[in-house]
Amino acid sequence: MMKKSQHNCANCPSLSKGVFCSLGADELKDVSDHKITNVYKKGQTLFVQGNHPFGLYCISSGNIKVTKVGADGKESIVRVASAGDVLGHRSLFTDQHYMATATALEDTKVCFLDKKFIMKVIQDQPTVSMSIIEKLSADMGAAENKLSSLHQKNVRERLAELLLLLKESHGEMLEDGRCRLNLKLTREEMATMIGTANETLIRFVSEFKEAGLIEQEGKTIYITNEDELMEWANLAY
Repeated sequence: MMKKSQHNCANCPSLSKGVFCSLGADELKDVSDHKITNVYKKGQTLFVQGNHPFGLYCISSGNIKVTKVGADGKESIVRVASAGDVLGHRSLFTDQHYMATATALEDTKVCFLDKKFIMKVIQDQPTVSMSIIEKLSADMGAAENKLSSLHQKNVRERLAELLLLLKESHGEMLEDGRCRLNLKLTREEMATMIGTANETLIRFVSEFKEAGLIEQEGKTIYITNEDELMEWANLAY
């Protein structure tokens, strides 16, 4: 159930990673007064592919998968959006229908700003415009890299690269030297992210475990040998 927020954006744990990070106290208060906050449970959707956009979504906490259904009816994960990210901005500014569906991967707190207000903020606050442009540019770069990977790398390399990307976005270093990925994806979700079949994904995950590159406890994956994982990913860092 959506409700008017009583929380000031200045206290948001993801403010430093969001598009409003450069605003002053008064401007943040204005955003706070206009936003609507909702907590989405795992599996609930924020918006659906084909619907008309009405505003901008800002993720305060949690993770959201952005999926697209192709002409063949198959669903693929375009990206995973996390705290500090925004959603719906591309469709909003091009006045197109949503090109994908956004679904919560876990309990996720999201703030919504309607189109009229966010357009006013962009006009009045150039730094917000630049922040959104940076988000769009980063998304475009990630999409280009993913397309290149799908065409130029085999499944083993794509899986290794995905694990390294998840380490950068959701990794937490532990005292024992392992890196825990704080994002629990199903095998099907991981398979769609690298463009392969579920059975193939399972086979390569087992291979990675046997090689000592990763460990797994339930759905939680731990990276145990990052250097070798980079070699398997065929990355030049």
